[in-house]
Amino acid sequence: MSDELPELRASDADRDRVAEVLRDALAEGRLGMEEFDERLEAAYAARTYGELVPLTADLPVAGGRAEPVLPVAGRGDGTSWPERIVGSEGSSSAGIAIMSGFQRTGRWTIGRRFTAVAFWGGGEIDLREARFADREVVVNCIAIMGGVNIVVPPGVEVDVRGIGIMGGFDHGLTGEPGEPGAPRVIVTGLAFWGGVGVERKVTKAEKQRLKAERRERRAVEKDEKRRRKELG
Repeated sequence: MSDELPELRASDADRDRVAEVLRDALAEGRLGMEEFDERLEAAYAARTYGELVPLTADLPVAGGRAEPVLPVAGRGDGTSWPERIVGSEGSSSAGIAIMSGFQRTGRWTIGRRFTAVAFWGGGEIDLREARFADREVVVNCIAIMGGVNIVVPPGVEVDVRGIGIMGGFDHGLTGEPGEPGAPRVIVTGLAFWGGVGVERKVTKAEKQRLKAERRERRAVEKDEKRRRKELG
């Protein structure tokens, strides 16, 4: 598995699942305290899934079988990717802002091809809670003395192909690998005296969940440090 997905970015949920297996192994006597500390530190420092797999490859998980802990897919809003790729027509295929603005946010379905036009105006295309009409969607942006901002959830692959003339077209997310089964968003078009931005964010609900997990993790780590001191 680590050879297949060595560069897949690990999430907090992936690191926490590995830590849980390590704690079970410590409690069952499969790991000594020193090795547990080393593996736990490596788990929380891991950036990719390939770095996490070896930490549990020799340990049993649920069911008693020794196998790597699988990544959590589609955690952009807590819904699996197959459920978000609906294979039908989108609820919206265009957004136009002429000396005004438009928004596509919340739960909506983006069509296979979405056209965004901003002329002396601005548009927002938020895909964090969106459904996708197909595995691959194309967003064509025309920003003339205006701007379009696209927000994608973690795990979605982004390929930006647009150009800027006396303007800007954000290519920062191009090349980042997506999660298995996640949709691919191709951003094309032209920014003339305007700008097209692409950013990656989690939903507010997911952000709150991650904060809660971090608080719980810090509490567990604090308790483990206290226990180690008591054991001498």
